[in-house]
Amino acid sequence: MTPAIDLLKKAKAEHRVHSYTHDPKAPSYGLEAAEKLGLDPARVFKTLLAASEKGELLVAVVPVAGSLDLKALAQAAGVKKADMADPQVAQRATGYLVGGISPLGQKKRLRTFIDESARLHPTIHVSAGRRGLEVELSAAVLAEHTRGQFAAIGRQ
Repeated sequence: MTPAIDLLKKAKAEHRVHSYTHDPKAPSYGLEAAEKLGLDPARVFKTLLAASEKGELLVAVVPVAGSLDLKALAQAAGVKKADMADPQVAQRATGYLVGGISPLGQKKRLRTFIDESARLHPTIHVSAGRRGLEVELSAAVLAEHTRGQFAAIGRQ
């Protein structure tokens, strides 16, 4: 499986794995997951990496239907500024390929921020660590296993 699924199984955390056939031509990995799995895009979250002005990598988990508010992320993290991380840096730090970066089971434990809208749903979907593989779990379980904190970091 993937490090994300292994982590959840080892912790005996409640979750369900969903898979679909990934289309390499899909313009958005997250929206593709929502469409192929027949899910409301508000319940499917993408994992993005940003870097602070000091180079600290931050994980942001936001709905695929919206975007990341970098100013709000910087404020939540207590840093002056945040910019999107270089994709190669993100891949090296997490051990996952772009489009399949999971907030769970990353190589390095990074500070994680989850958009507060995640708490509005009984379960949400995040990447399970591979394109075409999603894990469904509660926002509370995600926060527990990433040591994540909730903040208003998403923009519609």
